[in-house]
Amino acid sequence: MTPDDVLQAFRDADALLEGHFILSSGRRSPVFLQKALVFSQPKVSEMLCAALAERVRAEYGEVTVVTGPAVGGIIPGYEMARQLGARAMFAERNEDDVLVYKRGFEFNEDDRILLMEDIVTTGKSFRETVAALDEYPGTLVGGGCIIDRSGGKADVGTTLLSLASIEFPDYDPNDLPPELAALEPVKPGSRRKF
Repeated sequence: MTPDDVLQAFRDADALLEGHFILSSGRRSPVFLQKALVFSQPKVSEMLCAALAERVRAEYGEVTVVTGPAVGGIIPGYEMARQLGARAMFAERNEDDVLVYKRGFEFNEDDRILLMEDIVTTGKSFRETVAALDEYPGTLVGGGCIIDRSGGKADVGTTLLSLASIEFPDYDPNDLPPELAALEPVKPGSRRKF
């Protein structure tokens, strides 16, 4: 599967949006990937994760646990675990806004762990999940994502395989190009304009 195939899956789901978007990092971009629309379709999720699973097997070998941050890592993490015949877990934020493992999730000394995310932009939630894993036994073999929108520049705290590595532009909100500043910003998912 090529990066163009991955982007086409997003286009087909009406999930590749253009405008002025406020990203979860607070940065601004003329492109937003509404991944929830893609991962709401089980067959598309299966297709994307099956393609990435081939690369994961070739690069990392056996994986016994697939984990990722809630919310973005839950669906692709589950489907990747299904593809790899592994267990699926996720980290979630506690009352102090720190990613931790709850719900009785446990890791074993011999676990080979894949950290999975839907889309990587800055790598922040990836790094936070790596930090959460430091509290547990097992070996983090590496990470995976469907799209790395940093073009390989994000520091995720481990190696990263992606189906598509594309550098979409993003900007500091105080330093926008004129064509982006002329558009009203939208935070996708909130249905509110800012």
